[in-house]
Amino acid sequence: MKQVIRAVSAGMLALGILGTTGVGVARADEKVTLGVAIPTADHGFTGGIVWWANKAKSDLEKAHPDLKVIVKTAAGAPEQANQLQDLVTVNKINALVIFPFESASLTQPVAQVKKKGVYVTVVDRGLTDTSAQDAYVAGDNTAFGKIPAEYLAKALDGKGDIVALRGIPTTLDNERWAAFTGVLKAYPNIRILDAKYANWNRDDAFKVMQDYLTRFKHIDAVWAADDDMAVGVLKAIDQSKRSDIKIVFGGAGSKGMVKNVMDSAPLIKADVSYSPKFIYDAIKLTAEARLKGDKLPPTTIIPSVLITKENAQQFYFPDSPF
Repeated sequence: MKQVIRAVSAGMLALGILGTTGVGVARADEKVTLGVAIPTADHGFTGGIVWWANKAKSDLEKAHPDLKVIVKTAAGAPEQANQLQDLVTVNKINALVIFPFESASLTQPVAQVKKKGVYVTVVDRGLTDTSAQDAYVAGDNTAFGKIPAEYLAKALDGKGDIVALRGIPTTLDNERWAAFTGVLKAYPNIRILDAKYANWNRDDAFKVMQDYLTRFKHIDAVWAADDDMAVGVLKAIDQSKRSDIKIVFGGAGSKGMVKNVMDSAPLIKADVSYSPKFIYDAIKLTAEARLKGDKLPPTTIIPSVLITKENAQQFYFPDSPF
C-alpha cells in the first residue's frame, strides 16, 4: 500500500542529531543490533505485524551488513517484559523497536531498557510515560475513530442506536474511543447503547455481540473498531437472524473486509485504513537512522483514510497476510 507518512520528509533522517556519546545516541561507525519486540500472531492484524517485521529483518539485513535484527514475539505482557531483558543482557541490543502488548504494564520495562543506553522506538500501542521512549511511530488513531463516527452519523441520518466494541486497554484504544465519541457529541439523537472490550479478537467479539443482541432489541449499527472483531460480530448477527442492524464498521483495511466493501456486502459498506506495514516502516526508519548515528522525529504518524467501494481497489492486496 502506498502510504504517505506525515512527519517523514525526504530529508527527515538528515535532521537527526549526530553524536558520539550519551544515552540513546549511536556513532555512525558502530554496528547496530536492533531488537524487535512484538505480540504473537493471535489475530489477523498481529499476523500482519509479525509478517512485516520478519520481512523488514530480511530486507534490511541484506541491505546493511552492519545491521543485525532480532525479532521476538510474545503471547502476553509478562513474556514481552522478560524478552526485553534478554534482548539487552543476552543479545546486547543497542536499538529497540517495540509494539507493546499493553501500554501500562510495559512502560517500566521499556524505561529500564532506555536507561541502559538503548535507543527506543515505540510503535502503535503507546506507553503511559513517553519519557521511556525516543520515538513513536503509529497509524492515525484519531482518524481511526473519527472517520467511522462521521460515516455512521451520515449513514444513519443523525439518529439511531449504536453498540461499540473496543480493543485492548491501551493508549491507542483510548485515542480511538475519544475521537469516536467526540464526533458523536454533535449528534444527540445517536445513542451509544454500550461499549465493551473485545480484545481485537474474533471469538471475544462474537461473545460481546451475542450479549448485545440479547440485551438490546433494536440496534442500528455496530462500530467493531477492528476487522477481526467485525468478523465475530457478523457471525453473531448471522446466527441471531436479526434484520434491524444496517451497518457493521470494522477497521484496519484487512483484505477480507476490503473485498466485502468491493462486493457490496449487505452490512460492510466502508472501512478505514490502518495497515500493519507500519512496523516495517518503523524498523526501517530506526535501523537506517541508527546506522547513520541519527535520531527520528519524536512522533511519526501514518494517516488513516476512509475506504469505500469507489477507492477499495487501491487497498486490496489478496496476497498479503492481512
